[in-house]
Amino acid sequence: MKWQIPLSDIDFGPEEKDAVSDVLQSKWLTMGSVTQNFEQAFASYVGAKHAIAVTNATAALHLACVVAGLGPGDEAIVPSLTFVATANAIRYTGATPVFADIASEQDLTISYHSIERAITRRTRAVLVMHYGGYACDMPSIMELAREHDLIVIEDAAHAVGSELEGRKLGTWGAMGCFSFFSNKNMTTGEGGMIVTNDDKYSQRLHSLRSHGMTTLTWDRHKGHAWSYDVVGLGYNYRIDEIRSALGTVQLRKLVLNNERRRCLTQIYRDALQELAPRVSVPFTQHAGVSAAHLMPVLLPISSNKPSFIENLKARGVQTSFHYPPIHTFTAFKGHRSSVSLPITEAIAEREVTLPLYPALHDDDVLMVVQAVANALNQS
Repeated sequence: MKWQIPLSDIDFGPEEKDAVSDVLQSKWLTMGSVTQNFEQAFASYVGAKHAIAVTNATAALHLACVVAGLGPGDEAIVPSLTFVATANAIRYTGATPVFADIASEQDLTISYHSIERAITRRTRAVLVMHYGGYACDMPSIMELAREHDLIVIEDAAHAVGSELEGRKLGTWGAMGCFSFFSNKNMTTGEGGMIVTNDDKYSQRLHSLRSHGMTTLTWDRHKGHAWSYDVVGLGYNYRIDEIRSALGTVQLRKLVLNNERRRCLTQIYRDALQELAPRVSVPFTQHAGVSAAHLMPVLLPISSNKPSFIENLKARGVQTSFHYPPIHTFTAFKGHRSSVSLPITEAIAEREVTLPLYPALHDDDVLMVVQAVANALNQS
């Protein structure tokens, strides 16, 4: 189906084509100097000491959990209102995800109080997810983690460029994990990044992403080494030079594109208040500066969400919803939360995600909002 207004769109132009062409002409496609430059630029942008590029954000989360020391018998607290990869990364290590509720109808990030109630003697880590690019309550969560000697890992897949108290999200915890999937604020198609300020974590992450090897093919190509050792069980989570080239260009566009997203978000909020006041818009008074990755709205209680979505589809407007709660999935039947998740479950029934991307026109937003108002009257 060709959407009149798609959910997301990519900002690619001649710069991306030129960057990829340069890599192809170099004939060095696997991880090398372009990736190193991308990592340095990204680390500088977020204010982290180290940045390690990987094949996707799921790999980033998995490596972060491994480096955090998670294993069988351990528990890690995670929101249920997130993409399944956040919880899968915990399970890859043999540890158990314990699901926590979100804060409120206005704040769809993990609840500090729900985290506190979920802590047991087996808890080793907390994985927070900055939903839609909006910051979790990191000061409170970090203080709680210090009290209980827990490692905090940030799933910042939605939050590249988000800030809280002048500090970029992804740099509050021990490690931050970013996504460059095709619908993200900056994209390489697939791809991810881990950032950390810990030298030992960085060393292990570099080793683990490439089979636990002590040197890379690039090192040997440049004559810096002629052999290698394998010092641990690692993975093939390397990114390639083509995606790193795309990421480097996309990073340069990020500040302006995020600003445009925030502008569009405000237009949405104003128009919804005027034309569809029964729709609730989360994060209206949220702390920090958001990357505005998503435009979530909450339908009135008892609305027919499938009918609403089909109505917008008939008008050429693509929508989505973020997310079906993980604890309700068949694959997680043995991982039910030890605490109830009433807010998560209630919000999931009502949440719909509207189109949001930098190339969206102001008039497109008004058209979407009018479609929302009409669909509410018919569903």
